[in-house]
Amino acid sequence: MPNGIAYLMLLMWPAVCLVLFRTQSVERAVVWSILGGYLLLPPLAEFNLPLVPAMDKVSIPNLSVLAILVFGTAHKVRLWPEGRVAQVLVVILVCSAIPTVMTNREPILFEVLRDADPILFLIDALPGQSVRDVGSVLIAQALTIVPFLVARQFLSTENGLREILRALMTGALLYSIPSLIEIRFSPQMNVWVYGFFQHSFEQTMRAGGYRPIVFLPHGLWLALFACTAAMAAAALARVTPRLDHWKAVLLTVYLVLFLVACKSAASIAYGMILVPLIYFAPRRWLVLLATLFALIAVTYPMLRNIGAIPTDAIVAKVAEVNPDRAQSLGYRFDNEEQLLDRAAEKPAFGWSGWGRSLVRDAEDGEILTIPDGRWIIVFGSFGWLGYIAEFGLLALPLLLLGGYVLRNRKAELSPYIGAVALILGITLMDMLLNATLTPFTWLTAGAVLGYVERLSPRRARDPRHALRTTPVMGSGSAGLHRNIL
Repeated sequence: MPNGIAYLMLLMWPAVCLVLFRTQSVERAVVWSILGGYLLLPPLAEFNLPLVPAMDKVSIPNLSVLAILVFGTAHKVRLWPEGRVAQVLVVILVCSAIPTVMTNREPILFEVLRDADPILFLIDALPGQSVRDVGSVLIAQALTIVPFLVARQFLSTENGLREILRALMTGALLYSIPSLIEIRFSPQMNVWVYGFFQHSFEQTMRAGGYRPIVFLPHGLWLALFACTAAMAAAALARVTPRLDHWKAVLLTVYLVLFLVACKSAASIAYGMILVPLIYFAPRRWLVLLATLFALIAVTYPMLRNIGAIPTDAIVAKVAEVNPDRAQSLGYRFDNEEQLLDRAAEKPAFGWSGWGRSLVRDAEDGEILTIPDGRWIIVFGSFGWLGYIAEFGLLALPLLLLGGYVLRNRKAELSPYIGAVALILGITLMDMLLNATLTPFTWLTAGAVLGYVERLSPRRARDPRHALRTTPVMGSGSAGLHRNIL
């Protein structure tokens, strides 16, 4: 049960965001409002208000950023994407709530028929969706993609991309302090600060020690964050002037060691491969690899649906290296099989919320399957419509960027776009195994989409599309113009 500090932090975050926008550049304020909320606000704690989605560590920062940009700054906010495909996917993602809710109005009952007496006894029930739920789900879907739409406008410049990488690196350096304390003494930060533990304690024990979790939903989320931070540090080290170059390299090495200490095999594997690539490989290679990751992430669920993925062979290969990981992977595949069978009963629009997409015991309603990958959660809840909209919108920026690079082999690319694209690509890959979609994932996707839009020859010729991102006045910044009204 969250304590008073947890709810106080949620209430205070809009004020924190406002201070950021009044003291920092718009790029930095957007990045830290979203990333800071993700890292610091309490998981699971939320305000449940009637007819609107729960206000939690995701929706409060998103809503705060949107409200401040629209009502508290001089910027003209242009959230609507320029490309027709992106526009259609945004509309589908938000409006997919309507058919999903309207096709799930019946309750799911769990009943027992006694042999001695032909009477049905109602044991439990999952409620059906009502028309009033449509508005709540619509708002929730719209708030989810606020970071995507805001980043498309404000973080697509070279300065915006650099701020994303700097925030990842700085956030991980700071987050490593409580994380190392948890690695040494066991994961207790959320208990000490917010009064409760947010997950199964057993899942924090690994390799004779602990893996940290701090204020995130699970240790896997923190490990992926550490991986992306090490990638960001490598990208920044690559362009750091010679005088400070070795300092940047040492920070990268520290974050790689921090990643290893997080004890997550998949994230460690990602980091060991991608950090050197980001430091040494040409930018064009990084973009094309990120595009490949996006293609795999989009097509895997489709191939999984038709049984084209050799799951048994994959598990057998992993078992040759690590039997424990093979057992875990096999369990995930078994769960996916059962959840796919369940989703096949309502493939177009899914089962909606309240855990209706899960496989349960027919008599007592006990949950028999646990969904791990984000794709199976979306597919079970919103069907093909929701899956295509969400994964399509996340993968589209990488596909467009990869297409541009292939068509323009000598194009000059930002020194930061390859790393940002690869961070998004590896997150999409990880979402096949884990539900690691975060507001910062949407932020990176929006920044990449905005960058691709800026590469358009038509847009480059139109001065109206130039983004004015003058830093706001702060201490020691005489002569700079203020963007805040």
